[in-house]
Amino acid sequence: MRMVFGLVLLVGIALAGGAVYLAKDRISQYQAANAQAQQALAQVVPTIPVYVAEGSLKYGQKLTKEDVRMVEWPENAIPEGTFTDEAALFPENTDELRVVLRAMEKDEAIMAVKVTEPGEDTGLTSRLERGMRAFTIKVDVSSGVSGFLRPGDRVDIYWTGRANVGNSSNKGDVTKLIEPGIKLIAIDQSAGGELEEATIARTVTVAVSPQQVAALAQAQSTGNLTLALVGADDDTIASAIEVDQRSLLGIAREEVKEEVAAEKVCTIRTRRGAEVVEIPIPCTN
Repeated sequence: MRMVFGLVLLVGIALAGGAVYLAKDRISQYQAANAQAQQALAQVVPTIPVYVAEGSLKYGQKLTKEDVRMVEWPENAIPEGTFTDEAALFPENTDELRVVLRAMEKDEAIMAVKVTEPGEDTGLTSRLERGMRAFTIKVDVSSGVSGFLRPGDRVDIYWTGRANVGNSSNKGDVTKLIEPGIKLIAIDQSAGGELEEATIARTVTVAVSPQQVAALAQAQSTGNLTLALVGADDDTIASAIEVDQRSLLGIAREEVKEEVAAEKVCTIRTRRGAEVVEIPIPCTN
């Protein structure tokens, strides 16, 4: 009996050992296959660690180390200006923090254009590119697209007024596109794009060249300016547009005919018997 029990025990131990060996071998095979798959994936899509927002970031918020985290990002899809080095995002030689210039959502890449330099002001001067100037335009509910404008949007600017230039035959008002695709950098006193609902603005500030500043100032002082919002993905440039009352109503413009002066003829009268005859002569005057 004891021999049978011992034999069964030995067989059980052998079977258990075999099962452990098989399981260990299967696990090793799985780990090797998983490592090969990860290696192959890394070769197909190489990644680089970049900094992204840990949560929602609002305009004007100071950026701290707790507000960001690192994630693996496909190397060939990293946006230009994305921070990949902590020393670049948080320089060690200063205690000044960067400030958020554009509202960002969770997991959105931290880019240089979305934050200021360490300690830099968030005013309009940081939004103006080299050679550009800030110019403010007065708007209302109709000319300001019912309050749906946001900083960063692009608009076409139309002028409506009466063109009293020289001998112009246009006696009514005319509406003309004067500046297409102008970028807005502020609405009233807000330069951030985090407005949650439509608000009726009284002024909008645009970034334009000095020549455009002069043109817009002249247009604003001699007529009314109206803004037309351009779509976010619209890369077209509006061509020259001009509409007056006649073209709006489909009235053909009357051609002004110049009167041709009749040739002056000078004559003298002379009597030939009982008949009076007029004889043409050169005019002296």
